[in-house]
Amino acid sequence: MTPSIIFDFDGTLAIGHGPVLAYARLLAPAAAPGFLQRVEAELVRYDNGATDFRDGYNIVASLGAADGVPEAIMAAAYTNSRAQLGTAQAPVESMPELKAVLSALGQYAHLVLATNAPGEGVDRVLANWNVQDRFDEQHFNVGKPAGLYNIVESALDRGPVLAIGDIAEYDLAPALQLGADTALVGATAMTSTAPVTMRGASLEHLASDIQTWAAQAANHSDTVSTFSER
Repeated sequence: MTPSIIFDFDGTLAIGHGPVLAYARLLAPAAAPGFLQRVEAELVRYDNGATDFRDGYNIVASLGAADGVPEAIMAAAYTNSRAQLGTAQAPVESMPELKAVLSALGQYAHLVLATNAPGEGVDRVLANWNVQDRFDEQHFNVGKPAGLYNIVESALDRGPVLAIGDIAEYDLAPALQLGADTALVGATAMTSTAPVTMRGASLEHLASDIQTWAAQAANHSDTVSTFSER
């Protein structure tokens, strides 16, 4: 049996508000005056744990809807912002030594990338980080939370599962319901009441705990497999 780790992308592997601000800038001409400033103010509140918004994209979409921006314009702005992902117009960062961390985890676990975002732009970011070959599976336009169930179920068929994400209701709820372990990262980690296995301000803060989980899960799986073969 092989453990699996399922990573979300935005807000988990990719951090920083660059892509969200790109979305807001593209949406701003169709919104009320001061739209970008209002988005920036809400992002500060979100980072401080003082808002109920799910993430930055939810902030932009909600404020846009409140300004009466048509859904078609919001969808086009989102798509165009994703095309800018990883460029100077929509920069992102990740944890230090991401490649080394993923390489170490890959010795123990099957690594899965599962995101609601389209693939456009993500491939460029992964290449920029030199980790495009570190994932055994990559899933885009997943349609979380519902679309995550099949991915988690397939992973559970291989062995223990740890799902990692920054939005408990989308990235972790299916895993929780299916009995998998979960790790919540990001601005909501300390305020969310979701019964997750581990939580931290960022992936970097949980890197050691995740590596310990992977090693223990792999050793447990090896022990169970050996015992069952006797």
